[in-house]
Amino acid sequence: MPWYCVLLVLSLMYSGAALALATDADQPIHIEGDDAEIDQANETIVYTGSVEVVQGTLRVRGDKMVVKISGDQVERITTIGSPARYRQQLEDDQGEVNAHADSIVYHTARERVYLNGSASLVQQGNQLEGESIRYDIVNGRVDASAADTQGRVKMVLDPAATKKQPQQ
Repeated sequence: MPWYCVLLVLSLMYSGAALALATDADQPIHIEGDDAEIDQANETIVYTGSVEVVQGTLRVRGDKMVVKISGDQVERITTIGSPARYRQQLEDDQGEVNAHADSIVYHTARERVYLNGSASLVQQGNQLEGESIRYDIVNGRVDASAADTQGRVKMVLDPAATKKQPQQ
């Protein structure tokens, strides 16, 4: 990734100050859907029809959700939608991070969200678009990529939104 892309991503993330709420990871995970099918042999649960996962302020919504269990813990939640949507409150009253993509994979233990297919991430008035985006919730890091050599990662920076944010 060229140096100017790194600078843009850092600007998007407001110098790392805008992190998701740390307490969300300690909250119970609530999952709902119109239907659920449990496959004990493969340690998966498939939810369909207006699915939603809620963990603290984190919310992911879509049409279908596959929950992968490892032992007694939720390892990964994959949501598919048209599009699938993610949102989470940020620390220090910095607003929310909102995202959408064709599929969203939430790695619960690592606290990472992978957006795949027509991905978009909006935080503090700034927007990042690409074919895939990987968002490290804990560290506030983002990695975006295009679909192929012809595709591009796009970013819109809103200086007015950054000026509205409280300085630390």
